[in-house]
Amino acid sequence: MIRIESLSLQRGTKPLFENASASVRPGEKAGLVGANGSGKSTLFALLRGTLHADGGEVDIPGNWRVAHVAQETPAVDRTALDYVLDGDRRLRDIEAAIAVAQAAHDGHAEADAHIAYADADGYTAPARASTLLMGLGFTLEEISQPVASFSGGWRMRLNLAQALMCPSDLLLLDEPTNHLDLDAIVWLEDWLKRYPGTLFIISHDREFLDGICGVTLHVENRSIRRYGGNYSAFELMRSERLVLEQSAYERQQREVAHLQSFVDRFRYTASKARQAQSRIKTLEKMEQLAPVHVSSPFTFEFRTPDAAPNPMMTLEHVACGYQTDKGEKAVLKNIDISILNGQRIGLLGANGQGKSTLVKTLAGTLAPLKGRVGQGKGLSIGYFAQHQLETLREDRSPLQQLAAISPGVREQDLRTFLGSFNFRDEMAMAPVAPFSGGEKARLALALIIWRKPNLLLLDEPTNHLDLEMREALTVALAQFEGTLILVSHDRHLLRATADEFMLVGHGSLQPFDGDLDDYRVWLLQQAAARRAGTSAQAADTGGNRKEQRRADAQERQRLAEMRKPLQKEIASLEKQMERLTAEKMRLDAVLADEASYKDANKALLTDSLRQQAEVKTKLESIEATWLEKQAALEKIS
Repeated sequence: MIRIESLSLQRGTKPLFENASASVRPGEKAGLVGANGSGKSTLFALLRGTLHADGGEVDIPGNWRVAHVAQETPAVDRTALDYVLDGDRRLRDIEAAIAVAQAAHDGHAEADAHIAYADADGYTAPARASTLLMGLGFTLEEISQPVASFSGGWRMRLNLAQALMCPSDLLLLDEPTNHLDLDAIVWLEDWLKRYPGTLFIISHDREFLDGICGVTLHVENRSIRRYGGNYSAFELMRSERLVLEQSAYERQQREVAHLQSFVDRFRYTASKARQAQSRIKTLEKMEQLAPVHVSSPFTFEFRTPDAAPNPMMTLEHVACGYQTDKGEKAVLKNIDISILNGQRIGLLGANGQGKSTLVKTLAGTLAPLKGRVGQGKGLSIGYFAQHQLETLREDRSPLQQLAAISPGVREQDLRTFLGSFNFRDEMAMAPVAPFSGGEKARLALALIIWRKPNLLLLDEPTNHLDLEMREALTVALAQFEGTLILVSHDRHLLRATADEFMLVGHGSLQPFDGDLDDYRVWLLQQAAARRAGTSAQAADTGGNRKEQRRADAQERQRLAEMRKPLQKEIASLEKQMERLTAEKMRLDAVLADEASYKDANKALLTDSLRQQAEVKTKLESIEATWLEKQAALEKIS
């Protein structure tokens, strides 16, 4: 078991933990959540032993092997496969022992080393490492390429594969999805579900946390609070706890005011002095409850577009790609599509298949190599690129940058708009350079929204956003009245905002007949095919290409039909759970109010206690049914 007891730690002048305690049992998968700067990564350093507490202790079983993802990747000439195999240090040590024994012509030592090599699954290691690399998006050809040939994002994938290759009892993953596309995230989620050790994950991807974690550790106010359940369950339980804590605080404040009033009136009255002193002692002994401070969830909304052309855009025989020194390089060919007003399209496909290239072509920042791109009258595009933050002027303030695209608009109107994005007072006037990535992303979104676009092209808009800001964006996009084309590895965002999906791959753009659950099944089928020695590309080529597509579509349709009744039942159960949870919170608040215990309210108290017991029983029954239906749905998937 991992035990954190009475932990205290200060970094510089900032106390990160004060008397914090928590525990995680062997084999549990824990999501570590909390505001940026609250101490999550510091806690990882404590678990790794690279940082020591000022007080208290962080206790990990002494024989546990700890694996984590390195932040730096040396530009070495070793192949990607060898670099990942380096993650299994015991295996490398055994290989070195074999080499030493061979050089010394020591047959006994060599035999012992070979037995140890077999016990460590050394003969399957290259195949296991190849599976990790291909699951994370590397091709068979790339596996043999040197580490130095890969870009920074792909090197981080190599570090992740190396950490997964390391035999471990405790695995620490800090934002593992940051450099992954949706395909790789689905594969990683499936791999981590089967990981037998204890797992800690820091992530801003709520669906990733929901799919893996059965425990949530919330770092807040220099403490760590453990919640049983995934991130969505944590949100619900925390909201319930805050309601009860606020009720308890308000009740105590009324009691304190009553006691203090008596003390103030009778402290110096001889006949009441003893009673006044008694009440003073009661006040001193009373544990002071803190008021509940919950930072208001950040919200914003898109402005209503001035026009709604239909169609928005048309692409006729378009080829998307780049001009290179060797001529044209087409990534996508023969695209014929009309984008209609009100469509909400999510683009699916692995990195490098052309999603960003297509979006750039639609945005007009990349000219088509062939064909025609037509625009409807009154079209106004709002384009958020993967590297949108680089377009901000770091020497200018938010107000200056908004004013530059708003000639003739009053400064007060600009300030009011920026205030709705939490850029107020000094922050609206400060240079952007020291802003965090999330603050810059918020400003980039504000500049896009100001223009009142009727077509939004968003390419990975959540890369720098925390969970709260992602949720705010999700809500705003769900209410957006225009047309949306979205590229994102955030499945929660895709589910909530996209009505249809298109698959970008193998040089084409095709409608995807299904939802994200179907896409997950399809991706895992492709991964299984690769593990069996057949690639998805091979299955889609030659004379069987059309038949394979038809078979894939039929399989997706079959699974979708099996899931539909279950999904309908689950949705109904979730609505019942939501209603009952709200009723339970209402009853809890009534029972937490001291006024309910007065004689005049005896009937209300009795009725509330009866209702609370009934609601709790119903909720537990529905939750049990919900879990059964979810398990059945997961089995189909």
